[in-house]
Amino acid sequence: MDEGLAELLYRVVMLMGDAARRRSGPDRRLSPSQLRLLGTLEEIQPATQHRLAEALALSDPAVSRALRPLEAEGYVAVDVDPAHRRRRLVTLTPAGQAAFLAEGKPLEEEFRTALLAAGFPYEQYLADTHRLAALLTPAPPRRAAGAREAEPE
Repeated sequence: MDEGLAELLYRVVMLMGDAARRRSGPDRRLSPSQLRLLGTLEEIQPATQHRLAEALALSDPAVSRALRPLEAEGYVAVDVDPAHRRRRLVTLTPAGQAAFLAEGKPLEEEFRTALLAAGFPYEQYLADTHRLAALLTPAPPRRAAGAREAEPE
């Protein structure tokens, strides 16, 4: 079968998700998607819900739904942004940081180690994937001169 790049990338992402779920086991509390959210938040926090949605390539409502159980478990804090009362700021709590370090980082390292053991050029693939992501990330919309910036959230 001759797959195009988009199909191959999609398949790789799905297979990695399946592998993460298989490795999770019964002692893991967080799903791969929750770990992804916590890991992204670790990199960009504090972040508005809208910024987090952009970073995850998800809709604002999807991020809002994903945050509820994480907030209920004490992994994230969602507070009103003092700079703009209509926005909500999301931060990783110490419990969220600990959970990500305990579950997310080891899983990431397992993938890296397995790929390197198989002779996969991991560092080159990582660099190329970052370049591809940068190329495919849409530029923010240009505002007309004198137009006010829209207030997300």
